[in-house]
Amino acid sequence: MRAVHEPAYVQLYESGELARRVDEAVAVLARCTVCPRDCAVNRLEDEAKVCRVGRWAKVASFFPHFGEEDCLRGVRGSGTIFFSWCNLKCVFCQNWDTSNEGAGREVRPEALASMMLELQRQGCHNINFVSPEHVVPQMLEGLLLAVERGLRLPIVYNTSAYDSLHSLSLLDGVVDIYMPDLKTLSAETSARLLKAKDYPEVATAAIREMHRQVGELALDDDGLARRGLLVRHLVMPELVHESEAVLRWLADEISPRTWVNVMDQYYPAGLVRQRPEKYPSLSRRLRTHEHLLALRHAHDAGLIRIDRRRS
Repeated sequence: MRAVHEPAYVQLYESGELARRVDEAVAVLARCTVCPRDCAVNRLEDEAKVCRVGRWAKVASFFPHFGEEDCLRGVRGSGTIFFSWCNLKCVFCQNWDTSNEGAGREVRPEALASMMLELQRQGCHNINFVSPEHVVPQMLEGLLLAVERGLRLPIVYNTSAYDSLHSLSLLDGVVDIYMPDLKTLSAETSARLLKAKDYPEVATAAIREMHRQVGELALDDDGLARRGLLVRHLVMPELVHESEAVLRWLADEISPRTWVNVMDQYYPAGLVRQRPEKYPSLSRRLRTHEHLLALRHAHDAGLIRIDRRRS
């Protein structure tokens, strides 16, 4: 008899479908289109381009994380695995050493599986993959081995939303909880601050697909997320009008019941901190009234599941 909350990936594993998807994902590395950059380099031969990752993923850290949303961290933490490097180049990145300097160590699938199982042994409520967009094949390789060895925790896919639809198709039935950022809907802002002009069209298509796969966020009797979509949006100085557009799009195009964390944690980091004269509007912390205005925009848009967590 199956456990009530047994993740769907167990069925994919038992049917052999999970192994098939691993093979399909790894094959993409030969002419890489794992993410929307479509670099077409042979990562199987350890070539790398924008994301700077070749054949094997790199992990910066893994640990029970108590700083995530309440429905993820619970009382025993979210089992977070932070991948190094990134396929975006956000000038304000608050994890600059990880995303742009590659802090961490290279891991093979066996080591990645061991990390997942150790987090499960420690009692974490889920496995939370952070910045996985560029390493979906490697993530799946590790997951396959972990499931063989007894992993049974829900999978959280914690992403910038700069994901390829093909990669997301391989995750259908594997990921229980999608947690994308939706940073901006402005092509100009995306080009200037994320170094990816196509971010709005890519991210909105990705979030539509995530919602199609898992629906609205569902919690169990303990208030823990079990399945669904949880969107994060970071409010930034002097860009609250862009927050308004993001929040209205989520309400109108996804669902008014979309769980949205309207975050006020912005502070100058990355290139913004290194070169404040180039990004003067971003070279200060978010002001309280800006966050409150963004929350008002969320309410006015019709969103009814808003996380108001303050930093």
